[in-house]
Amino acid sequence: MFRYLAVLGVALLLSACDTTRVNRDFDTQRDFGGYRSWSWKEPGVQFQPNDPRLQSDLTEQRIRQAVAGQLDQRGLRMAAAGTTPDLKVQTWVVVENRQQLVSSQYGGGWGGPWGGYWGYPPVTSETRSVEYKVTTLQIDLLDGKDGKLVWRGSTEQILNDNPDPVARDTAIRTTVAKILSQYPPR
Repeated sequence: MFRYLAVLGVALLLSACDTTRVNRDFDTQRDFGGYRSWSWKEPGVQFQPNDPRLQSDLTEQRIRQAVAGQLDQRGLRMAAAGTTPDLKVQTWVVVENRQQLVSSQYGGGWGGPWGGYWGYPPVTSETRSVEYKVTTLQIDLLDGKDGKLVWRGSTEQILNDNPDPVARDTAIRTTVAKILSQYPPR
């Protein structure tokens, strides 16, 4: 019973950490309305760490397609070959290990209606270390003329080892859409 409650508590705690807040930063001196075209700054998708279990051509293809689709929805078009784009795009996928301490107490007493306690004092308090992986997806937009960073958006999520390719594709598209929902800055 205790193990069930501990696992349930850890699952709830980790799901509470799974909020996808978008972080963004941008150059307030730039006129984002003037940006109309874009191209990739190669390598367009970079992985850290360079782990073959995480890095794959399929993941890179999914990220590139999701970014291209979102930029297209925002009125930015892929620059013609041989022309200088207004923006250069580069993405980063960073996976890091995190650790969280989870404490739980079990046993103990209950309070009576007139104050005071009856039952047993807390039997045990247990603290466990829970390790998990967090994935950060970061999208950088750089000025095509001077190469300086003009906009950055990122979000992090707990890594989900989902073997279903359709679910992976959906997760990447959803994450990219959340990040680029903050572009252009208002």
